[in-house]
Amino acid sequence: MEYLYMIQQALVWIITIFWIYQLVISVCSLVKLKEKPILEEKVNRFMAIIPAHNEENVIGPLVESLINQNYPKDYYDIYVIADNCTDRTAEIAEKAGAIVLNRFDEEHKTKGYALQWFLEQKIKEDAPYDAFCIFDADNIVDSNFLKAMNKKLCQGEDVVQGYRDIKNPTDSWVSAGYALFYWTMNRFYHLARYNVGLSPLINGTGFMVRFDVIKPDGWNTNTLTEDIEFSLKRIINGKKLGWATDAIVYDEQPVGFKQSWKQRTRWTVGHIQCLERYTKPLAAAVKEHKTMMNFDGLLYLIGSIPMFILTLVLLALNFVIYIANGMTAVDLLINCLRYFLPTFLLPIFTAILIMVLDKKPIRPMLKGLICYPLFLGSWLLINFKCLFKRDTSWDKIDHVRNVKINEVN
Repeated sequence: MEYLYMIQQALVWIITIFWIYQLVISVCSLVKLKEKPILEEKVNRFMAIIPAHNEENVIGPLVESLINQNYPKDYYDIYVIADNCTDRTAEIAEKAGAIVLNRFDEEHKTKGYALQWFLEQKIKEDAPYDAFCIFDADNIVDSNFLKAMNKKLCQGEDVVQGYRDIKNPTDSWVSAGYALFYWTMNRFYHLARYNVGLSPLINGTGFMVRFDVIKPDGWNTNTLTEDIEFSLKRIINGKKLGWATDAIVYDEQPVGFKQSWKQRTRWTVGHIQCLERYTKPLAAAVKEHKTMMNFDGLLYLIGSIPMFILTLVLLALNFVIYIANGMTAVDLLINCLRYFLPTFLLPIFTAILIMVLDKKPIRPMLKGLICYPLFLGSWLLINFKCLFKRDTSWDKIDHVRNVKINEVN
């Protein structure tokens, strides 16, 4: 029993130190830093790239929001990769003003392959662009997005994630859960790390990459979470990613729980793939470079599934120790509530704090706030499932919210 107590205390310390570290970093998001100096005044040329598979319902408003950017029209082009489409995606996108490239490859159907295929062509052409931005087909883009990203380029940034907002946060408790999660990540993860000189991560959509960055190796990602993979490769090589709060992109999230479960399962499997492939390289980078950025990247990677496993082990140990000490059922229930009640309430209070800081309306989100712990709790179940069964198939999320940019601003 003495050994069990020692293991229990060790796990408590490991988990506590991990979360204190996250809390300290998060507080840094409250600090407003001076803008980086402009290194070069330039109007950069952009590619706006949209991989799309059967997105006729939503592709039009996205292209329209890009056409209407507050940026010189001769300095950016909009490309839609119609990826194995069997609907009117290509027709609608072309009519809206995009350059459409049709791609048909039944074996390689994910977003990562589509980007690899497109960017390989542009590298071979030595296309005359300074940078590119990637969007999901269900997005709509704030009119100042390219202007904000151009400023980041002029400040010397190479890879920058924009502010990922939600265009349908009040559709259901599920879409509200996504909104609260992304709002929290935007401030307490990305902005906080950017403020202290660590590295944010690119987040699937609404990000910018300087074209020269990918010219040597192309867009070489093949996990289910190509955004995280690309970010980790940069961090391993000692390259920080940037953050732009004022480059805003609005994303459509699933409304139903079944679709959400499938999507988050894919993300979790992708994270496990990255965990298996990049833990050793990141640990080696920590040893070689001895920088907090590499260490923080390693903590991100091991902070989900491995930390989840350690927490499960701690809960199991507590249960065994309680039973061995002759604890009654009532005492056991009280101790369980002592663990789970703060776990239930903390996400709600954190989300409210984020909404106050970022001036988000709270009243329309009340149902989502109450259900937010259930949303996060279901993610823990997904993590548990993926420890034993990993589905690497890609199921398309149906996007139907045909929302224009003036409806969310």
